Amino acid sequence: MALRGLWRLSSLLRSVVSVTLRRNISLSAIVFNKARDLDPVQKLFLDQIREYNTKSKAAGGVVEAGPAYQKNLTEEMTKLQRLYGGGDLSSFPQFRFPEAKLEEVTTK
Repeated sequence: MALRGLWRLSSLLRSVVSVTLRRNISLSAIVFNKARDLDPVQKLFLDQIREYNTKSKAAGGVVEAGPAYQKNLTEEMTKLQRLYGGGDLSSFPQFRFPEAKLEEVTTK
């Protein structure tokens, strides 16, 4: 009888401890996420990425690319077109797979 009472008490304590730990872990995760959002280094990094994105969209390509970059880019594109048979290298290729013609085979 005393053993049953002790068993019930221990299971009750386990459930209470389990619920308390789950609540504490959940609350600490929320607090950690809020603290992470306020990290100044992370905020600075994201601001720089956003600034580069807006500059890139305004420039229509690479930001602050000089004439040497453009010259090098055209030379490399010319090399690739010469090596791989021309075509438009700025767009994804279109693949066409025609249906194979199969002949019916009869056995005699």
